[in-house]
Amino acid sequence: METVAYKVLTSDQMGQLERDGSFAGAPIDLADGYVHLSTAAQLTETVDKHFAGQSDLWVAAVDLAAHGDAIRWEESRGGALFPHLYSVMVLDTVLAYGPLERAGDGSVQLPVAG
Repeated sequence: METVAYKVLTSDQMGQLERDGSFAGAPIDLADGYVHLSTAAQLTETVDKHFAGQSDLWVAAVDLAAHGDAIRWEESRGGALFPHLYSVMVLDTVLAYGPLERAGDGSVQLPVAG
């Protein structure tokens, strides 16, 4: 399994994570009982499907190992396994983050640590 997954955040949500040091989740996360994450391979499709037409988005790279047993790989879209975080996302476990940007081919670029 992957060791890093990605969370797409609105600007307000990113501000909350920076300010509070943790993020309990977007409304859909709170409703489902876990924070939705995507692998690098799943990220562009997630953005295209769930964030179409939105701007001012951020991408955070999350260290899955740091969350231990709170990470569960569960079947979701098209039967693919997605990482779900059954805990709050803590800023200390975020390896890198930055504004959502697209590469020339339209794919979402992964954030790079300083």
